[in-house]
Formats: sequence, structure tokens, C-alpha cells
Amino acid sequence: MRTAVIAAQDPPRTGRSGSLPSAPERAEERELAFEGFAYTCRVVRQREPRTAPLLLLGGSSQNRYSWQSHEKWLAPLCTMITVDLPGYGTSDFLPAGYDIDFLADAVQHTLTEIGVPEVNLFGGCFGEVVGLRFAQRHPESVRRIVFAAAAIRLPDLYQEAVPRLSQTLARGDIEQAADGLVRLFMSDPEAGKVRRHAAVARLLQHQFVNQTPDEIRKAVEHNTRLVTHGCYRPLPVPAVPALVFTGEYDTLCTPQMGRELAAAMPGALFTTVREADHLVTVERRQESAELIARFCTDRPLDDLPYCTPVEVPRAGSSPTPA
Repeated sequence: MRTAVIAAQDPPRTGRSGSLPSAPERAEERELAFEGFAYTCRVVRQREPRTAPLLLLGGSSQNRYSWQSHEKWLAPLCTMITVDLPGYGTSDFLPAGYDIDFLADAVQHTLTEIGVPEVNLFGGCFGEVVGLRFAQRHPESVRRIVFAAAAIRLPDLYQEAVPRLSQTLARGDIEQAADGLVRLFMSDPEAGKVRRHAAVARLLQHQFVNQTPDEIRKAVEHNTRLVTHGCYRPLPVPAVPALVFTGEYDTLCTPQMGRELAAAMPGALFTTVREADHLVTVERRQESAELIARFCTDRPLDDLPYCTPVEVPRAGSSPTPA
């Protein structure tokens, strides 16, 4: 097992009076193995944390480096943990026969190996699927939960797109597949104003077109895994503070789907971020980081100018204001 050390970003400057947050230490990368599959996690440690370590589980097209741009807001508050689970990022290929339970247990294995007993859990998009199952199977390891752009059922748009995208990738038509993925993840420009919509669309297109054969193989297997095993099991969810948010114009995991997810979690709050869609954590990076940070440090979420009023959804009922 090796540990590679990479310089972390500088902490943010502040013009406010009072002491500055402690600078994070350098990032360490741990090469781990679970049930015979090698994978890698990244840890940016905070020597004087204000809250529990933050574990960030991103979407299927994200990796352990995707959250570096959030570090300047989050790393001064707590230790940050990101991970390429088996089957994702640079980790070993994972056949689709291995289900979400396996990935959830791999998350617990990560925390055990790096000596972190309890985390604030963030899951975005597919990261919520793994994160929720992790919380259900290992409730003792979770202090707070934040999910973004997420749902407890596979969106119809996704299920319709998977066979078409898989066939396109199998033909080697990467450009067409990339076009389809951008349309899947991003809202129609006519739906409403979304910050950085054109720039993020170009970024996604570039990312998808430049995937390696290994990344494409993993992406196809990921889609097969989700369609085969599904994304949700109605198991008990730990009664810890929880927040679900998404972009107000998310057309993949819609706000209503986010409310359904929140309603399945004891006392969970729900809000939408204005001028954003499914890629809310990219389009409104600073705002989403602030939202996560405020929730994980027990600060109020009321009257944030970039959010709609906070709700407490209940199963089978109309949204209830917090």
C-alpha cells in the first residue's frame, strides 16, 4: 500500500475580522484493495476541523479530483475524502454483477482503512445511490447526510437513453454519444436561466469526447449495473440531519424526485438552487459548497439568496415549509 502526497490548494482569503480558518494539510492518496479490486482514495486533512470529515461521492463521470475546485471553501472547515471506487475513475474495472451493496461496503472499507469512524456524507447524482446504501448498511458511520441532484428511482430519461448510448458507444461513435450525454445531463436552454450553461455544456462535451477506452468500458458497465440492480432499496435510513438539494431546472433528477428522496429520509430538508440544473455543483460551485458547509456546521439555511425556501417533504403529502 503506497501513499502519494500532492499539494493541496491554498485556503481562501477573507476580509473579515477574526481568525482565519486553519490551512489544510497536503493531500494524501491511498491505494487500497477491496475484495480483490484495487482502488484509490484522496484525503485532504484539516488539523483543526470544525466538523466531522466530509466524504464526497460524485457522479459516474466524476472522479476523486472532481472536487478540487470546492476545496478552497470546504477544506478549511474539515478533512475532505474523495474516492475512485472499484469500477470508476482510475480504479480497477468492476463487472456489472457487483451491485450497489458491494460499492457501499467498499465505502465503509475506505473509512476503516484511513481511520475515520464517522463522516458527513455528500452524494451527488450516482454518488447518492451509493451513499444512501452506505448509510443504510453502515448507519454508525454517518453523522449528517447531504444529497444533490439525486432520486430514489431511475429517471425515465435515463432508462430510455441507456440502450441508445450503449449502442452508440459500441459502434465507436463517441461524438454522437457525447451529444446524447450532454442533452441527458443538461436542461433545455429554453427551460430557464442556468448559470454558465454554455460553458458547462462545452466542458461536458470535451470530457465525454476525450474518454479513454478504459473509461468508456467502465461507463457502459456502470449503466448496465444501474439498470440491472436498480438504485434504491427501502431499508431504514439513519435518523441523522439530512438535506437534499438540486437545481431548480434539473430535468434528469427533477425537484419533485428530490422531494421524494427527502421524504424517504427521517426529517430531511429540501431546497432547490436557483439558476441551475442537474449540474448544480458545477454551475454554482461556490453556492453549492457554501450550502454543504453551512449544513455540516449547523448554520441556518433560511433566506439564502440562491435557494428557494427550505421544505420538509413528507411521503404522500404536499411540501411543508421548514
